[in-house]
Amino acid sequence: MMRLLLVIAMLATLCGCATTTLPPVTTANFTFEEDEKRLWNRSEEEERTIAKSGILYHDKELETYLNAVARKLQPSEVYKSIQFHIHILKNPYSNAFTFPNGNIYVHTGILARMDNEAQLATLLAHEMTHATHRHQVREFRGLLNKSAVFASTRSLLGGLPGVGELTNVLGEIGTAAALTGHSRDLETEADMEGIKLVVKAGYDPREAPKLFRHIKEELDEEEGKEPFFFGSHPRLADRIDYYEEFLKSSGGGGGAINADTFRKRVADVVIENAFMDFRAGRFPQAQREAEKYLEIRPKDGRGYYLLGEIARQRGEESDMAEAMKQFQKAVSVDPAYPDSQKGLGLLYFKEGKKSQAAKAFKAYLAKARNAPDRSYIEDYLSQCR
Repeated sequence: MMRLLLVIAMLATLCGCATTTLPPVTTANFTFEEDEKRLWNRSEEEERTIAKSGILYHDKELETYLNAVARKLQPSEVYKSIQFHIHILKNPYSNAFTFPNGNIYVHTGILARMDNEAQLATLLAHEMTHATHRHQVREFRGLLNKSAVFASTRSLLGGLPGVGELTNVLGEIGTAAALTGHSRDLETEADMEGIKLVVKAGYDPREAPKLFRHIKEELDEEEGKEPFFFGSHPRLADRIDYYEEFLKSSGGGGGAINADTFRKRVADVVIENAFMDFRAGRFPQAQREAEKYLEIRPKDGRGYYLLGEIARQRGEESDMAEAMKQFQKAVSVDPAYPDSQKGLGLLYFKEGKKSQAAKAFKAYLAKARNAPDRSYIEDYLSQCR
């Protein structure tokens, strides 16, 4: 953890000074400067690498929805100069980052933790402001030897949990945006200009601090181990304070939240991110997400199976009864989902109930004909005989 803090501090120092003041993009025929055009070209190179990397989460309907929300936040004149597009990254940590050309990458982890569309709008408006207010070029002008700095930084970051996979894909621009964000002044500008966009679009600004409280609570639970920019504890506390001050000065809030629409749109992300958290050993996060998913889709066996598997993996005596209950619930509400039978088989086998275990294992293999663990389960079956 100390290594992570030192690396982030180094990057924050290097990227912390915005050396120029540039007017924001507000018109359709905006003129970009030469070094800015080069930065855009470099961004496109990095984005092509991301597109080929396999770390993107593809869901056309969800992407359409995210981009429709973004469209509400910026006037069409701005879109003619910056073609914003929202992409989704498969990563269970809470984060989002922007390239200067308007391509925004949102982690599945932060989508899974949001409650409603107003919170989504808060995040997107913040990221869009980084692009319209030209934050990247302002900061990159302050780095004289960018390549050497980021080559050494990526080397240091590569072994950090949750970061290594991304740093193998992200280049200089993406690494800076994803890991350290921008200087304090520019992040504050993105917060305050972004919340104005949220209000103008008709969303309730009272949801803004709630989003970052969710992230802060999880950060506290993990004792500060979130590796990305949005998991930076001091920045989160600052961000919440800024939004609270804005609410006081603006006289409160009111507006659209659109919780039901949002929850239905992100349901698949919630359960898939829950499995990611589970595989990473982040059981409390996985459990919250599985429970959240079941509130949206109470008849999907995946949610109950995951709750059962979390309990089984914890392995305490009381957990075994909980795991059995969840697996049985999964089978009753969604008999076509095979993994619940496997979970039951493993529990029965541990209890020495070989005939019941064999029955469950056979049911699993019959439903999951291309199961990647078929030989593993067949070995259990042979022991049952």
